[in-house]
Amino acid sequence: MISSSLKGTSSPLNPHDDQFKGLASAEKAALTKPCENSDYITIFNDPINFNIKHPLQSSWTLWYDSASKKSNTKDWTQNIKALITFSTVEDFWGVFNNISKVSELSIGSNFHLFKEGIRPAWEDPANENGGRWMCQPNRQQATSYIDDLWLYSILYCIGESGPEADETCGLVVSARKAFYRISLWTRSSSDAEILKQVGTQFREAIDLTSKEQLEFQPHNESHKFADKSEKLIV
Repeated sequence: MISSSLKGTSSPLNPHDDQFKGLASAEKAALTKPCENSDYITIFNDPINFNIKHPLQSSWTLWYDSASKKSNTKDWTQNIKALITFSTVEDFWGVFNNISKVSELSIGSNFHLFKEGIRPAWEDPANENGGRWMCQPNRQQATSYIDDLWLYSILYCIGESGPEADETCGLVVSARKAFYRISLWTRSSSDAEILKQVGTQFREAIDLTSKEQLEFQPHNESHKFADKSEKLIV
């Protein structure tokens, strides 16, 4: 799990960073105190010459596609590319610091971040009964806000914290002409209470402004709730 104290960092921490100084004393001690007679060096001991990494609970694959208006489903499956899979905190930052910011993506393009083994498609067995929590910040907002939303969304996913962490399949961020869309994909779409827990936790984690809605949409319209008029919004 990634500590909430790390949220907002754009590179690996070292003991001199303000973010590191903000960690609880117990966390500092656990991260910086080398074991007796140990040859292990963490990134917190030496941000350049470390030789041990911090594993994530799951491995994650980053995908990219840039669909044209003429693209169909078959074209899309051929167009989307798996870029890299990472499984440690250090490897995540190595990837994140070397890809384009969301605010720099061309219109029509998308980043997808999914647990390894899950394709970013509704038809994947892990996704077919699920849905997505979506927010759509417009392009008039500061680029730093858009980029931070994406980073915080990633940290929420790969940290896998909270009682319903297993519900999360992945994330999609889409660059469109008038807005950006960030979507958190879930495994299920039928239990409103569980989904509300996920949505509420996700909203808090990414610091969404009070003016913006986070709305849930099932991938399959037949998976609507018993009350067809009910919308999940947090």
